Amino acid sequence: MPPGFISARQLLLVVASDWTSSGAYLSCYERPHAAVPWVPAGSPLAVSLGRAGLAWVPEFVTPGVSPGPIKREGDGCSPAGAFPVTGLFGVAGPMPGSKLPWLQATPDLKCVDDPASRHYNRIVEQSRVGCIDWNSSEDMLRTDGRYEVGAVVGCNVDPVEPGAGSCIFLHVREAPGTPTAGCSALARDDMIALAAWLDGARSPWLVQLPHAAYADLRGPWRLPELLA
Repeated sequence: MPPGFISARQLLLVVASDWTSSGAYLSCYERPHAAVPWVPAGSPLAVSLGRAGLAWVPEFVTPGVSPGPIKREGDGCSPAGAFPVTGLFGVAGPMPGSKLPWLQATPDLKCVDDPASRHYNRIVEQSRVGCIDWNSSEDMLRTDGRYEVGAVVGCNVDPVEPGAGSCIFLHVREAPGTPTAGCSALARDDMIALAAWLDGARSPWLVQLPHAAYADLRGPWRLPELLA
């Protein structure tokens, strides 16, 4: 079981048909404490995945578990594994009653996706960085509505492995059925409702797996039965 996941009391579970699936459903679960089973919290939500499907973050490659591609920067894959949801971000200021740390999207806020940078896979205020050592970064203030509200996924963070993937978020999808560059995206109203439900005091985690890996890991990770 991934370190820290045992204490999770909110779970976002995405199980895709196979490694190449660019769409799936996200099911929410909750529990009052770690010693009891997960129970459903709402109905499954349609989610768009990366255009190339899913790929293991290197730390989750395990003998005896369904083999698959390895996540690399720019591969168009959403990460497979288990990841804490660490914060929210958006364009209009903190959501009323939000229960996770909030990042205000401004023209200065960037997520660095250059593996050569010492700031790789970090969200930074560009004006506060003494020396800009990256050639590419993700603008956290966008005009297309996809970052109207989103959540930060703690993927490839402890430690950060250069080139193993960066800037992984839950965010608003472009359109139904349209895949992402590697994040997981939902309908706008679903993303807003999910952001309101997430509670840092309950240690929310996102688990994303293809069905074969879910079957291998359901027992060891104490995952719930699928809703969809």
